[in-house]
Amino acid sequence: MKVVSWLRQNWVPWTLFVGLWTIIGLSFASQFYLSSSLFGYNTVTWGQAIHITLGDWYVWAVLSLPILWFARRFPLHRRNWSKLVVIHLAASLVACLSYVLVRAAVGQVQNPLLGMTTTFWGTVRNLLLKNTFFNLLIYWIIVCVSLAFDYYRKFRDREVRTSDLERRLAEAKLMALQMQLNPHFLFNTLHTISALMHKDVEAADRMVARLSELLRLALENTDANEVPLQQELDFLQRYLEIEQTRFGDRLAVKLDVAPETLAAPVPNLLLQPLVENAIRHGIEPHRRPGLIEVSARRDGDWLRLQVRDNGSGPPSGKALQEGVGLANTRARLQHLYGAAHRLDWAPEAKGGFVVRVAVPFRGAA
Repeated sequence: MKVVSWLRQNWVPWTLFVGLWTIIGLSFASQFYLSSSLFGYNTVTWGQAIHITLGDWYVWAVLSLPILWFARRFPLHRRNWSKLVVIHLAASLVACLSYVLVRAAVGQVQNPLLGMTTTFWGTVRNLLLKNTFFNLLIYWIIVCVSLAFDYYRKFRDREVRTSDLERRLAEAKLMALQMQLNPHFLFNTLHTISALMHKDVEAADRMVARLSELLRLALENTDANEVPLQQELDFLQRYLEIEQTRFGDRLAVKLDVAPETLAAPVPNLLLQPLVENAIRHGIEPHRRPGLIEVSARRDGDWLRLQVRDNGSGPPSGKALQEGVGLANTRARLQHLYGAAHRLDWAPEAKGGFVVRVAVPFRGAA
């Protein structure tokens, strides 16, 4: 029962194995039949040609199994190859002798079907005289095929290991970038609380409570490179509650999010540093009320996100430079999506600043 179960589980490779040797046998049968018919000597029928050549190659199919095992046991690519060549030369002679004996025995079974009367030892003698060098060549072809497959398997294993190492390296870099972003946000928030403690103790106390909730959410998703947009927006809402405690009526936020984008995966902690930059540079420097708009929409195969503020924008004539938030965001997008992303920003014509992000759209995280 174990053998039957094993054959059922491995029927595909065994079918390919038998099919390969059958194709070889049929190709030699065609050559045997055509050459016999064209030259007119020892004319054989198509059925006889198939019987004879399939008998030859099925014997080699059986013998190839121990030859393949022997080739893996003593691979030629090792350092002491000269010693291994001698071992394989001896093994090839043994394989040739084994083929001759087995083929002669099979021939005795086939003789009545083919109308032939050759004896066992007569067949042995004919095979030794006619096919010895050809049989040696077949042995070495099998060994070379085994060696080629061994090299291919090692090449594929090396590719898989390399791919796994590259994936682990990318994950480590993403984790390092996220660990860099968390303290950046935390220090800024603590600085805000410290400043507020001297003006409104109750507001500072509320900010501490909301900060603890925000940190809990951040720690829950530390290992996640991507989260659903809805989860990212929930985290952003907690952060905005802290900032609105600080700025009061000076800070207004407008969310324009298409419903079909809520389940789409986005990089973890993508929006918070962009909104923090907008608050820091677009809202904080001014006494007037400020507005931050966050939008998300699907554009074909892209998910487009946008963070816009109505501040005064960057000073005219001053070159724009990436801060920690934008540089970190760009690096994380590069590691996650390669070239399949977009990140750009620009001052608005009527004042303010806009940051646009585009990532591949997928239906669910």
